[in-house]
Amino acid sequence: QVQLVESGGGSVQAGGSLRLSCAASGYTYRRYYMGWFRQAPGKEREGVAAIYTGGGSTYYTYYADSVKGRFTISQDNAKNTLYLQMNSLKPEDTAMYYCAADLPPSGGTWDPFDERRFDYWGQGTQVTVSS
Repeated sequence: QVQLVESGGGSVQAGGSLRLSCAASGYTYRRYYMGWFRQAPGKEREGVAAIYTGGGSTYYTYYADSVKGRFTISQDNAKNTLYLQMNSLKPEDTAMYYCAADLPPSGGTWDPFDERRFDYWGQGTQVTVSS
């Protein structure tokens, strides 16, 4: 079955950068809907970024307001890898980060970060940003 494995987390000072990776296996589709979520201690899990791709094109990307302009989501289908480039990191970004996959992409109208649409989840990678 589909498996997702995150990597790239670590500790960084405020203003620094990290690139998270999510290696996927067990599937091959024409279209992909993938997302990154995060959960900080004492808080609910929240959507960070999502991407809808197919045929070598990116159809849509979505970002939480808190990360717009700082984070970039991308996908390399040839490598079956999802990325989250995180720049200008802030202490508020400290959280466990998870990748998730909605495969095949759900039809109809869905909120881009509705967790119910995602069928597969990774186990997470920790990001810690110090001030």
